[in-house]
Amino acid sequence: MTKSNGEEPRAGGRMQRFQQGVRKRTLLAKKKVQNITKEDVKNYLFRNAFVLLTVTAVIVGTILGFTLRPYRMTYREVKYFSFPGELLMRMLQMLVLPLIISSLVTGMAALDRKASGKMGMRAVVYYMTTTIIAVVIGIIIVIIIHPGKGTKEHMHREGKVIQVTAADAFLDLIRNMFPPNLVEACFKQFKTNYEKRSIKVPVPSNETLLGAVINNVSEAMETLSKITEEMIPVPGSVNGVNALGLVVFSMCFGFVIGNMKEQGQALRDFFDSLNEAIMRLVAVIMWCVFPLAEYAMLKMRVAVSMGSVLKTTPSGRVAIAMISS
Repeated sequence: MTKSNGEEPRAGGRMQRFQQGVRKRTLLAKKKVQNITKEDVKNYLFRNAFVLLTVTAVIVGTILGFTLRPYRMTYREVKYFSFPGELLMRMLQMLVLPLIISSLVTGMAALDRKASGKMGMRAVVYYMTTTIIAVVIGIIIVIIIHPGKGTKEHMHREGKVIQVTAADAFLDLIRNMFPPNLVEACFKQFKTNYEKRSIKVPVPSNETLLGAVINNVSEAMETLSKITEEMIPVPGSVNGVNALGLVVFSMCFGFVIGNMKEQGQALRDFFDSLNEAIMRLVAVIMWCVFPLAEYAMLKMRVAVSMGSVLKTTPSGRVAIAMISS
């Protein structure tokens, strides 16, 4: 009885303190609401204008997309609606390379040797880890969804499937880290291709009758050989930005500039200014173009795509696999 009587006052004291805290917070909230002015509202809207515009664009685009779905727009009309979204993607892709190079060079030039080494090692570990995770997720999604299933009857093969070995893929990754031409690395990546070549393989002679015949005819034919075909790796390329090679070069370049001290001050100032200019361009694009582009892209997607189509058609399964991974 004594123990229960001692616990009841403690519980009552905790409830009282909790109620007092709620009352204090309620009074403070009332005071803040009463003291809100038009300037406070304007400042709040200005600080959160980007989020508000984006949410508004998402809502309006979704509503208009569902409204336009029954009209069965043509492909040309859909492309017209998605034009602002296409412009946004082109603008962002235009700024990717300058942003990567300037930010990495600026960051590496501002670090000391120990920090640069740790940062480089962490960047390599992070890249390899995220790549492995992405591959595992992609394999799991493909096993679950089976994209492209059911299209064998309508599939038109224009070429043969090329088997790529894991060793060649790993060597291509290392080759892309050190591009021979920085300008070409902005739009091309190294990729191993395969070609068929005919190779003559000599047939070994034995002690049988065939071997005796071959020895007798050796004056006319030096060796009896057969022709076989073998897939030989040859250097090639694919379209796409070699981001890994540009990252490695930018990090090394920034590290060297940082160690040049006074001699590298001009380059540090140049890349600092370039980085600041690119960041401001990105901010302008995100503020002015992103809400409109988001509105257009959502309206186009909702007007064209349907949930049942995404689940039943092979192309829909491919889209789900790509989005999930």
